[in-house]
Amino acid sequence: MEPAGEVPLDPQRQRIWSAAVFPALAVLLLWLIHIIGDAYGLPLYKGGVLPREASGIVGIFTSPFIHGDYEHLFNNSLPILVLGWCLLYFYPRVAWRVLVGIWLFAGAWVWISARSDRHIGASGVIYGLAAFLFFSGLFRKRRALMAIALLVVFMYGGLLWGLLPIVPRVSWESHLWGGIAGVVLAWFYRNVEPAYLNEPEIVLLDDDETEPENAAALTAPQKVPMRIVYHVDPGGGAPDEELAWKRKLAQSQHPLDPDRTDMT
Repeated sequence: MEPAGEVPLDPQRQRIWSAAVFPALAVLLLWLIHIIGDAYGLPLYKGGVLPREASGIVGIFTSPFIHGDYEHLFNNSLPILVLGWCLLYFYPRVAWRVLVGIWLFAGAWVWISARSDRHIGASGVIYGLAAFLFFSGLFRKRRALMAIALLVVFMYGGLLWGLLPIVPRVSWESHLWGGIAGVVLAWFYRNVEPAYLNEPEIVLLDDDETEPENAAALTAPQKVPMRIVYHVDPGGGAPDEELAWKRKLAQSQHPLDPDRTDMT
């Protein structure tokens, strides 16, 4: 029983806010790392992926935390918040597996195939999340998810240019492999139900269709034990004699079951 006067939590609203907690903490962590590294002059760039070098393998795990400057970090912060929230809200059953899969898949393939430069930043993960959300909506052929896919395209459609080697000093390899990872995972998890309920199915029967023999039994009213609840006016609006008479009349029509009767 809930305490008197306490408003019950709305599960939908609670899930909306809880899905924003981890992306917000992730962005806060990225800013703290960059601010500390900038304040103390730490060579954080060494935490990037250095392809085909043994010392660069660690960058597969650490490179998304490293950014070149504040502009680079700021440009990645908003996509992490929006796409991270969408992933956790609409796909909570596979959110963590998708995030880790994109992270490791993109980082590993950058180490295998990219240019021999240090690759830093969370852009590969961002491209993977955008691709996963977009293609999940298409593969599932659900209107709500397709709307999310269109929203992703509308907000981050410019990311497509980042897949091409046309901008100097931009790791298009991270973008490409992150996007590929998102598409692969969207296909792999296409049969996992999202977080919202399926649309109810509506079955229409023709007028000339023969009703089953037990249709009358299915539609007949079922005898269910009745719970009788008496609401007594505490303000003394009715005399005691009238209240006693109403109780006596109700008991004569519906005998009280001690296990099925509440007195309030």
